Amino acid sequence: MNNKQIQLAHILLVEDNEGDILLTLDAFEECKLKTEVSVAKNGKEALDFLFMRGEFTDVKKPDLILLDINIPIFNGHEVLRQIKTDSNLMKIPVIMLTTSSNQKDLNEAYGNHCNSYVKKPLEIREFLSAILKIEEFWLQLTTLTK
Repeated sequence: MNNKQIQLAHILLVEDNEGDILLTLDAFEECKLKTEVSVAKNGKEALDFLFMRGEFTDVKKPDLILLDINIPIFNGHEVLRQIKTDSNLMKIPVIMLTTSSNQKDLNEAYGNHCNSYVKKPLEIREFLSAILKIEEFWLQLTTLTK
């Protein structure tokens, strides 16, 4: 399915930092596409959302996942491994959006089949620009599977 046909892009943001959550939500409000952003604040909540467990039994599968590495309960690497080894989830693009520039984190993320690794810019304007570029590439230019 071509993304230009996606009426409403659904994004799962896995992030525990309230400031980064607010900035990301603000950035997606400025996007060209209409987006729905769900937020999971730890690895367990993200996995419950993706596997539709507990309070998340009626959620829609996301078109894109933005995943931080340093999150509580299960870290981003653990969440990524479970996503990319599940036949129902493995095709969802996962962008590691993190403050870590550690080469070990980078290698592990790509080793676990993340689709992209983006280091969070520290400046607000650059952060907003990065989110808009992610939206443009992954939700407008790229053709995603359903």
